[in-house]
Amino acid sequence: MPPKTSALSRDALARLASVLSAGDCTGTAEALNAGCPCVSLDRKALLDALARDPRDGALQALLAESRPHLFADAMAFVSTRHVEAMAALVAAIERVVALPAWQETVLGWAPAMARQTTAAAGVFLGYDFHLGEGGPRLTEINTNAGGALLNAILGRAQRACCPEVAQVMDALPDAANDLETRFVDMFRSEWRLVRGDLPLRTIAIVDEAPQSQYLLPEFLLFQRLFERHGIAARICDPAELVHSAAGLTLHGQSVDLVYNRLTDFAFEAASSAALRSAWLDGSAVITPHPRAHALYADKRNLVLLSDPAALRRLGVDEATVAILGAGVPHTEAVSPARADDLWARRRQLFFKPASGFGSRGTYRGDKLTRRVFGEILAGDYIAQALVPPSERRLEVEGAAVDLKMDLRNYVYRGEVQLVTARLYQGQTTNFRTPGGGFAPVLAVPCQVSGGAGASPAS
Repeated sequence: MPPKTSALSRDALARLASVLSAGDCTGTAEALNAGCPCVSLDRKALLDALARDPRDGALQALLAESRPHLFADAMAFVSTRHVEAMAALVAAIERVVALPAWQETVLGWAPAMARQTTAAAGVFLGYDFHLGEGGPRLTEINTNAGGALLNAILGRAQRACCPEVAQVMDALPDAANDLETRFVDMFRSEWRLVRGDLPLRTIAIVDEAPQSQYLLPEFLLFQRLFERHGIAARICDPAELVHSAAGLTLHGQSVDLVYNRLTDFAFEAASSAALRSAWLDGSAVITPHPRAHALYADKRNLVLLSDPAALRRLGVDEATVAILGAGVPHTEAVSPARADDLWARRRQLFFKPASGFGSRGTYRGDKLTRRVFGEILAGDYIAQALVPPSERRLEVEGAAVDLKMDLRNYVYRGEVQLVTARLYQGQTTNFRTPGGGFAPVLAVPCQVSGGAGASPAS
């Protein structure tokens, strides 16, 4: 069944015509997000993109039956100006993280496991942004960001669903990067950084109870991807791994590299004992790893990144300080001594646990009760200046619906590989919203009519 289409509203058409003629890429992106609700996802093309292995029938059923809101039916639009601003912030943070003074400071409050050194950089850093009035604002960094491979496949299943979108898409280069090959090359790079020219033979994709994880489909896709590139791959719980003098093994077979999807970032759980031993003696390449989480993803790091004076004391140059000042919302540590002040300002704040993940334990200040605020004060939390997400208007079951939108940059060694969006309703990002889920990002060129374009962000 072909995707259905919806016309732009009359007001949106008028605005879109105006901004297209003016070459205003930010205005064009905003107009498309507000006024182009049409379905761009070709579900048949998506199924075809998934069906490259005899085992993929079960995978397709898994996606359709139990994860109906994993993929949004429409793309999201972001100006190339904002895409470039996000990349500039990523590069700025990379410069900061490379400083010995930064590493000494953040490793000082990190778990001891993070002080183990490795040449591996860590795959799939996820830089998450909201589009604020002044441009992209960083909300957090993750070290085991999921969804990259799902989004690479999703991006191949899009079509222009109205003439206005076609005009934008036609201005983009025809050739797109082979993301799947780039992802495999990234894992090979991690291996070479540690093991040099030795062959990479086996990868274990590791997460707690992987068969029950919401992103199990992505684990299966990675397994097939590695196998197509000549690398044996298994999916397992960390407790299935064994570490001995012979190295790290899974059911008697040697494991060369671990693709780590655990949220046990410091390998503190009893089930992570084998990983912990392999990490400490270097008998397996583990990526991402505890050190990467400490250097990038501990939310206490955002306090430093948003403090110009602290950055200068660490030796950060003024140009980098300026980029961080524009892109990182002010963040502060929560303490009982500042309870009255934080409560008074709570409506302008978003509270997050320092070691949290996946929006767990996070609270908008305007939704707080005194009881929950007391729990925050007793825990290890940061408070971040609230930057409301931008919106994407879609047609869901015949009605116009405004969904919140955040943007994720998948990054390896400072290079942005992919930009994608997540569309949702509710206080925090989720995959429970009808019409929502992962959405490919179309980077709108700043001069559509002149043919000057930028590569699609996904």
